[in-house]
Amino acid sequence: MEITEYVKTLAREGELLADVAERAGTDAFVPSCPGWHVTDLLRHTGSVHRWAAAYVAEGRLEPTGFPEAPELVDGELLAWFREGHADLVRTLTQAPDDVQCWTFLPTAPPSPVAFWARRQAHETAVHRMDAETALGVVFSPVPPEFAEDGVDELLTGFHARPRSRVRTPEPRTMRIRAADTGAVWTVHLSPAPPRTVPGDLGDAVDCEVTGEAAWLYAALWNRQPLAGPGVTGDLSLAALWMETAEI
Repeated sequence: MEITEYVKTLAREGELLADVAERAGTDAFVPSCPGWHVTDLLRHTGSVHRWAAAYVAEGRLEPTGFPEAPELVDGELLAWFREGHADLVRTLTQAPDDVQCWTFLPTAPPSPVAFWARRQAHETAVHRMDAETALGVVFSPVPPEFAEDGVDELLTGFHARPRSRVRTPEPRTMRIRAADTGAVWTVHLSPAPPRTVPGDLGDAVDCEVTGEAAWLYAALWNRQPLAGPGVTGDLSLAALWMETAEI
């Protein structure tokens, strides 16, 4: 996907998140984030947006902590969230292609601007799902190409890092298959961090997960159960994912 596509998605997802959060009410519980209310969701995502925008706008080369969110409520909190989201969209839209700044995943798009546009588009889409769980509505549609990209970021980026807790005492293998886009990932589990290889080489696997890319996106990011007729083989590996894959 191109940077402009990520930024358009980020803009749309942030606006939808704010609208859904307003409808749910800031005191509503967020079932997909145990212990959180919509207030926590807005404060977290608003801080992340400002954190990301600062790397690109200021060319920060070293990691920094998230900025502290103000103790705002209701309409003031929603306005603060919308302001930070709009600033992030504007920053990414106006950023020169050659901006150099810190990024944090082992596999990433070809430039820091592309990295942050991609990362924040998915950050915002997943938290928009959280807002929808607070409102109690079905998830808004996720385009297949974007969903496939988010699964790839999760498997080859986040879970390639040493902090991933998805591990098994003995080598095991999962295959993830997007039925609508044709994308396939083979995930090798062991006592070490998961190692994901694109494609299907025809080798036997212990567990296979097949579904439309949007379903995989929500399930692998732990926003809905990784279960159902598309999950075959050793179901304990799917259970392990749900228990340990939280980002």
